[in-house]
Amino acid sequence: MNRISSPFLTPRTRIISFYSTNSALSPTSSSSFQPPTVPNSKPNINPLYSFLPETQNPNNLVNLICSALKKPNFQTILLSNNLQELIPYLGTQEISRVLLRCQCEFQSALIFFSWVKNDLGIKPSPHNYCIIVHMLVWSRNFVQGMEFLSELIQLESDNSEVIDVFQGLVSCAEDCNWDPVVFDMLIKAYLKDGLIKEGYRAFRKMVKMGYVPHVLAFNCLLSGLSKGNCIDKCWELYKEMWRIGISPNTFTFNIFIHVLCKDQKVDKVNGFLEKMEEEGFVPDLVTYNTLIGSYCRNGRLDDAFYLYKIMYRRGVVPDLFTYTSLMNGLCKIGKLKEAHEVFRRMVDRGLTPDIVSYNSLIHGYCIEGRTKESRLLVHDMIGKGILPDKFTCQVLVSGYVKVGSWHSCLNMVVELKRFGVLISCDIYKYLIIGLSQENRPFAAVKLLDRMLEDGHKLDEEIYDKLIKSFCDNGYVEEALLYKNEMLERNLKPCLGIYQNLINCLCRLMRCLEAEILMQQMVLYNLKPDYNISRALIYAYCKANNSKKAESLLISLAMKYQLYDIDSYNALLKTKSEQNSTTELMALQDRMMKLGFVPNGLTYKYVLQGLHNDVIKDENNFLCSYQ
Repeated sequence: MNRISSPFLTPRTRIISFYSTNSALSPTSSSSFQPPTVPNSKPNINPLYSFLPETQNPNNLVNLICSALKKPNFQTILLSNNLQELIPYLGTQEISRVLLRCQCEFQSALIFFSWVKNDLGIKPSPHNYCIIVHMLVWSRNFVQGMEFLSELIQLESDNSEVIDVFQGLVSCAEDCNWDPVVFDMLIKAYLKDGLIKEGYRAFRKMVKMGYVPHVLAFNCLLSGLSKGNCIDKCWELYKEMWRIGISPNTFTFNIFIHVLCKDQKVDKVNGFLEKMEEEGFVPDLVTYNTLIGSYCRNGRLDDAFYLYKIMYRRGVVPDLFTYTSLMNGLCKIGKLKEAHEVFRRMVDRGLTPDIVSYNSLIHGYCIEGRTKESRLLVHDMIGKGILPDKFTCQVLVSGYVKVGSWHSCLNMVVELKRFGVLISCDIYKYLIIGLSQENRPFAAVKLLDRMLEDGHKLDEEIYDKLIKSFCDNGYVEEALLYKNEMLERNLKPCLGIYQNLINCLCRLMRCLEAEILMQQMVLYNLKPDYNISRALIYAYCKANNSKKAESLLISLAMKYQLYDIDSYNALLKTKSEQNSTTELMALQDRMMKLGFVPNGLTYKYVLQGLHNDVIKDENNFLCSYQ
């Protein structure tokens, strides 16, 4: 490929020369760079319109608009009124013609473009956008140009038809003033909108046309690919950088250092640093911090501290990030004493620890269960005017819970609130659920009240765990109270809540209330399950109310197709102990007709009932004989 590189060629002559030396890309060929047809354009205007007055002739629409734009006191409202009859003839071709006539007065072009888009509600075509972008970039109005590029990219992503923005910019280059920097801006615009692949394709097309991107655009693309984990593409760009002659800067090399660390190729870092120094670039603070952070994350603390010492020898002063990375690495392997020494060294050298530095050390102590040291650090940071953040609170709470110090944990929460620290909803929820699972529902309720005082909302999971805790400990009245409160807050109880409540009521032999709850749950589209069936049947059987148990069992089977064999066996066992063989067999016959399938335990209870009946008859016979 012949790359046009002469600085004496204007942008227009450069692209014309490129076309002339690359016939495959010539505008007259059938290549993809052929100027596209302009969509949404109006039909050809009838030549008979020339007989109309000038202000009513659609053929004069462009001239009338351009003349109005040149007037000193131009107002779009007057233009809308004067051209009211001609506005329906304003299509995308006419918009392009007006824009091209305003190339030397981009402010007028901006006013016109805004009028068309916002006031008239006409949707400009991609071709219109490309022209206005070229005009703004040529006039060094880069901010506005970038905004329209972003709109054009959004138009490309929203449109069902495929729009090639790069091709559109190229196709407009023959008609208006333009600057190759527009392609650099296109790459940045794609990356700004998170369209990494599109930005990479625009870079490839730009290079294919013979233009060398500016290093800032190259760095932007490289950084985007790195963040998007497109590691292979990054190394393709590395090779391309040297091939096409992009002059890298320190930022470029720092991105590649980051890519090496991300690719876990830290062994190749030394060779890359030598290459960097050969090109005349000296590693800076970002370079060292990137490497030290990577070494610490990978457990290579010896290499990290070696670079830390090298920094001082080369006059690069470590910052908070450097020390925090070293502390994180030491805490990760349990060397808390050494991490705290690094913390003190950082303070002694005049650096003020920030929230991240404190969090690193607090996290390390909490992982080891050393809550006393972590609490002292919290007091130290508050004394320096640094309030704990959400991460600090989460780490502290987890640390106290880990060692089972619930009382100290709750006291610490109260203390943090006194210092003005906002306790997050997640922390409250974590503690309330934890206390509920520890069978301490009343302590959980106190925390729940504080949660409400702080303006947080309760959810179904909190109520579920709290009600379960009350039920497990036999406090059914409190459980029912919070179930009703849940309904008042328009929260729908889950099946588990009704299971716990009904089980608890049945254990207390309050079967009627349990049945009422079962009927209530149906209103919330919740169906009784095997657990609820067993709880109620077992309770009625325990109360020797086999008649009610049978009635309920039949009702569950007919209404909800709930055929629980365990419930049936419990009823059968009760019957076998109370009734005659005739009634027992009649019960079994009724249940089998409903759909209950007996198992081995069923036959055991039937046989046991028959055996009891035989013994009863024998005893009666002996008594009568005597």
